[in-house]
Amino acid sequence: MALIYAAPPGLKLPQETYSRWLRRKAASHLKRDRLRCDHPIKGEEYRRKIHAAVCDHGTHDFYTGEELNWQLVCTYSNEESRVGRSHYKASFAMLPTVDHVLGEDGRYDFVICSWRTNDAKNDLAHAEFVELCRKVVAKAGAG
Repeated sequence: MALIYAAPPGLKLPQETYSRWLRRKAASHLKRDRLRCDHPIKGEEYRRKIHAAVCDHGTHDFYTGEELNWQLVCTYSNEESRVGRSHYKASFAMLPTVDHVLGEDGRYDFVICSWRTNDAKNDLAHAEFVELCRKVVAKAGAG
């Protein structure tokens, strides 16, 4: 069987790890989006779009430009998280993850960002997130 989604060389990630990450990310977004969308979506569509986002800008956070740590992919431990709590989670700040963006056709597209950025952005649209960041910077500068 031909390899459809080859791990981009810049990630320095084993193919099997990248394939596992891609399948998992597509599946989790697909499950959630099927509840949100009024149009049919397929796993292959999501794998293709997420892979394209990785190939386009996957070495750096789409929003901040910070370098992502692909070596963290598939290493998170729920048990260690329970023990280490917020300190453990903070060590995964630069873990690459997938964020939804609304495409021009009204369907979801994706960008790659850090776990920390995705947590901060939550469900905000890009413009809303940028506006929130501006407010934070303005307040910090006024302090």
